[in-house]
Amino acid sequence: MGATLTPRMRVVDIVAEPMIIHGLGSSVERKRRVSELLNAAGLDDAIAKRYPHELSGGQRQRVLIARALAASPKLLIADEPTASLDVSVQIQILRLLSEMRRQFGLTTLYISHDIRSVGALADNVAVMHEGKFVETGPARAVLENPRHPYTRLLLSSLLKIN
Repeated sequence: MGATLTPRMRVVDIVAEPMIIHGLGSSVERKRRVSELLNAAGLDDAIAKRYPHELSGGQRQRVLIARALAASPKLLIADEPTASLDVSVQIQILRLLSEMRRQFGLTTLYISHDIRSVGALADNVAVMHEGKFVETGPARAVLENPRHPYTRLLLSSLLKIN
């Protein structure tokens, strides 16, 4: 997660970089947009002057989410966005992704091995086993009444953990 943040760049430059690459906005507009995105991600403007190594894991993940939204995409692909984070921060990140999805009108492709987080975030679910989709449908239907043996196995292993 943190390795994807350039260690010699300040947060403001990391978040602004996609806008610069795509030629979006003036310098003043980009600065305003960075502030807006950091605030939407639950970060104070003061964090913009920091370097990645000065941030916690949760803060780095929030910076990555702000950066991902900088160029105003319609689709956000979140691949294991809560991996390596403690449980309380995982919950915060899932809530943030859900809120940003609504706030920015995003379609989100959420990829995870954590079936609990999938159930918390997804409207629709596709379960893969050995590189093939084995079950798809509305999240509630798939998770409450799984039809495929692999989906049932995933859910039964979750119950054994708790």
